[in-house]
Formats: sequence, C-alpha cells, structure tokens
Amino acid sequence: MSDRTVLKGGEFVVADSSPGDLWFPEEANEEQQMIRKSCRDFVSNEVQGKGDKIENQLDLLKKSADLGLLGAHIPEQYGGMELDSNTTTIILEELGKGGGSFDTSFAAHTGIGMLPILYYGTEEQKKKYLPPMSDGSLIGAYCLTEPGSGSDALAAKTRADLSEDGSHYLLNGQKMWISNAGFAGVFIVFAKIGGEQFTAFIVDAGLEGISLGAEEDKLGIKGSSTRQVFFENVKVDKAQILGEVGKGHHIAFAVLNIGRFKLGTMCMGGAKYATADAVKYANERHQFGKPISSFGAIRFKLGEMAIRIFALESAVYRVSQLMQERRAQLVSDGKDYAESLQESAEEYSVECAIIKVFGSEVLDYVVDEWVQIYGGYGFSEEYIPAKAYRDARINRIYEGTNEINRLLMVNMLLKKAMRGELNLTDAAWAVQKELTKMPSFEGESGEWQGEIKAVENMKKNFLLTAGAAVKYQMDGAHDLKNEQMILSNVADILIDLFVAESLLLRVMKEALPENLEQYRAILTSFLSEAQARVSKNALDALHSFAKGDELRIMSMGVGRFSKYPTPNVRDNKNTIAKMMIEANDYPF
Repeated sequence: MSDRTVLKGGEFVVADSSPGDLWFPEEANEEQQMIRKSCRDFVSNEVQGKGDKIENQLDLLKKSADLGLLGAHIPEQYGGMELDSNTTTIILEELGKGGGSFDTSFAAHTGIGMLPILYYGTEEQKKKYLPPMSDGSLIGAYCLTEPGSGSDALAAKTRADLSEDGSHYLLNGQKMWISNAGFAGVFIVFAKIGGEQFTAFIVDAGLEGISLGAEEDKLGIKGSSTRQVFFENVKVDKAQILGEVGKGHHIAFAVLNIGRFKLGTMCMGGAKYATADAVKYANERHQFGKPISSFGAIRFKLGEMAIRIFALESAVYRVSQLMQERRAQLVSDGKDYAESLQESAEEYSVECAIIKVFGSEVLDYVVDEWVQIYGGYGFSEEYIPAKAYRDARINRIYEGTNEINRLLMVNMLLKKAMRGELNLTDAAWAVQKELTKMPSFEGESGEWQGEIKAVENMKKNFLLTAGAAVKYQMDGAHDLKNEQMILSNVADILIDLFVAESLLLRVMKEALPENLEQYRAILTSFLSEAQARVSKNALDALHSFAKGDELRIMSMGVGRFSKYPTPNVRDNKNTIAKMMIEANDYPF
C-alpha cells in the first residue's frame, strides 16, 4: 500500500493535494495500454457498427464478457478479474466511445445490475449470480423507478407481502424506465414489505406473474432495451431478500455513487470520440477553397472542446486514484474486496457526483458543437452526430438528475462537516478574517504560482459563499435545504474548483517540453473561464440572502479572490486547435 497521504472525501475544499499523490493517463503501464487497445479494438470493430440495435445487445455483452470486461470489477472467486480502479476507468473511457445504446446496456448490467449483489448479497447469492453475470450468460436489470417515484425513490408503491406460511413474499407493483428489461435474466427489485419496509429482492425474470411492457420509443439510446416491468402476485422466496429488511435505501443509494463516476467517465470517452471525428470532418470539409479547420470560428470550437475534455479527464483520473488509494487502505485494514470497493466510492460520493454532472454537461457541449461543425449534415440522421446528440441527452437524467446531484454534493459536504469529518468552520472563518486583505499576483514567482493562487482563491470564494449561506440559516434568515437556487450556485463553485485543481495538478505533474505549450494553453484558458463562473455564482448566491454592509464587504471579497489574469484566448485556442488539426485527431 502507498504511504502517501490520501485526502478524505470532500477534503479538497480545505486541504491541498500534491501532484505526486495522483495518477494520470500519461503514466499508464504496459498492461493498462494493452487493455486500452483491446477495448478500443472491440469498440471499433464491434460496437460502433452494431451497438445501436437492440437485437445486437446480448451478442455484444457476451463478446465483452469474453474479453473479461463484464467481470473486470468482480473478485476472481466469482468469475471476475478484480482489476484496479485506474484500469477499470480506462475500460469505461474506451467503451464510452461506442455510443449511448451499448453503453447503457453495459453500464446497467455491470453497475446497478451486479454491484447490489456484490455489495450486499449473501455468499450463496454471490456464488449463484455473479459468475454467470460475469460471463454474460445472465444479464441484470435494476427495478427502482415507478410512475410516481423517480428522484423520490422512497415513495415507491410496489409491495411485498409475506405469505401465510411465511415461506415467500407476494410481489405486486409496476416499475418503469428499466434498462435491459427486454433481455434481463434477473432483476434487482425494490418493494415495501407490508407497504412500509423498503427492501431489495433478487428476482429471477422467469417467475410466473412477471410481464413486460412494450419497448419505449425514446428520444435517444434507441438501441438499448427500456421497458416497464409488472409484478402480479410474483412468489419470491425469502432467501431472495438482498441485504436487510427495511434497508433497501442503503442499497439503492450505495450503488449510485460508483454509477455516477462510471457515467461521467463514459461521457468523457464519448466526448473524445466526437471531438476526434469533428477534427477529421473539419479537415475534410472545404468551403471558400480551403478546409473549414482553417477558420477561426471552427478552431475556437475545437479548442474549447479539447479544454473541457482534458479538464474532465484530469478530474476523472484524480477521483479514480483517490478511490484506488482508499481501497488499498481499507484492504490493509482487513476489509474484503467488495467492502473496499463500496466504501471507497461512498467516501468520495461528493467527487463522484461532480464527475457525473460535469462529465454529462461536457458531453452535451461537445456533441452540440459536433453537430454545428457538420452544419446541415449534422442535422441529418445519415451522419453520426445526430444520433450522438440525441443519445447524450439522457446522461443529465441518469443516476439522479444533474439538479439532484448538485443539491446532493453540497448537502453531503455539509453533513461531513457536521459529523466532524471536515473542518469547514475554521476554514470559512479564516476567509472571513481575510476579507480586509487585498490578494495580488504581483511578486508571485516560480512555475505555476499564479495558477496555484487562482485555485486557492476559488476555494476561498467557495468557503466565503457556503459559510455565509450556512450562517444566515443559523440566524434564521432561511432554511438552506429548501433554497435550491443558492445550493446550485454553491455546487457550481464546488465543481469548478475541483476540476480546476485537478487540471492544475495534472499539468504540474505531466507537462513536458514537448507538450508544455498546449498544456499551458488548456490550463490558463480553463482557469480564466472557471474563475469568472465562480465569481458570478458566488455573487448570485450572496445577493440572494445578504444585505447592507455585509453584502458589500462579501461582494468585495469575491472580487478580491478573483484576480487571475485573462490569458490570450485566441492564441490559446489556436495553439490547441493547431495540434488537433495536424494530428487529425483528439491527441491529448
């Protein structure tokens, strides 16, 4: 196990990380590079030609199982490969390039289909279900959402009533938007025992009383199976209870942490594929006698796409390494593989939510610009961007909507502080005392010192804003949990500062003479724009509740902590786009 210090979840807002503590894709070893190539070949040769058809999903899942991909995160005794976090993240990134439909089938099976059993199953349940789920002979689906309960999962009305002889439960209810329902062999079903105790069950799909609705006619991901599942007096043996009676919410929420991280990672892979194709098209498409990649408006788009993807990738692999280090610590403390996997994701639940929100919104931006670069052809279903544009939209809804995730990340961070896991109070108070000081970049010396200061100041703006919002709640001015606009402002600051710091750490560690110019251009551009967003979100939040002299002083403080100089955006994006155009690819 590493002897490096591993930050706790959410601790990035009050503590600094060292570049040497983290791992980024530039450091992939030979085995990881081979796995990346294997996944890339599979996606290129199989998924991209077939993954948008429902009838191909089972075959593709079986082929991915033959490569070990379905069981990459499963212990060897249950038919898996038990790979480390960074390697499984590489796998997810490459699979993300295959398109939304197969990504949905794969993620639903390997995530919310398998992980509840791995995390909470008895030894008998794990031995029965995980090996066939790893080899692709049994596909899983997750039945949580109902017509009247989406984000409010505990409002579910599906019931499980104990039979008179006490041997089994009778399951009755309706689930909707169930991915993989059309070909799943096993369902993870959430129901209320006696109408009260929210509990999870492992339900074999062939049981009498289970029926399916028609395939949903969806906006996107049309090649994935999405159907309603109906349960009418389905006899479920008591041995099929998953976890503890009345503790189903623990299972429902636990699997979402890693699911959010996986979704954001696959979005990153999709964004890379889209950008690479956009570059190729811009080089091939000629207008006014020259390729459109020579025009400044197109170069701006390509540069901005790369900036956002590179920043996202930096954050993704930072979280991946944090979870990997945490897993190693837990294993050394005597935890088994499943416990360490679950608890490491739970520890970084705030960071996983950040990856989900930022990743899905980066992909949305990228596919939108992809369509725009194609012009009229981008609006035609004969070309790839139109399908990708539709497919990408679901990611802001999956695994908890982005709105819910924004609220959750702030609430989870504040709960950590209330439990004494993070000392936000002293940090926020120190920022308050600093408001009379004027920070300046003058006199800063050494490589990246200005950028380090900029990230420090983003943290101060977060602590200033969040601290003031909590103080006003304590003073009775508002109930913060009901102030969703303020919480969203605070969440957006949190996202920007985490991603900015991740990007800075990566550049500090991985910048070499041959990539320094491009890395610097990416970093300075992102920091400048992130700082502007942080400043606006901080002011929007403060003006929502503060007044008079306090508002004036805090607003001045926001300005004082927003002093990073604006770079030459035109030159930066030309530098980035030039490298992409010459490579005819996404080369970072």
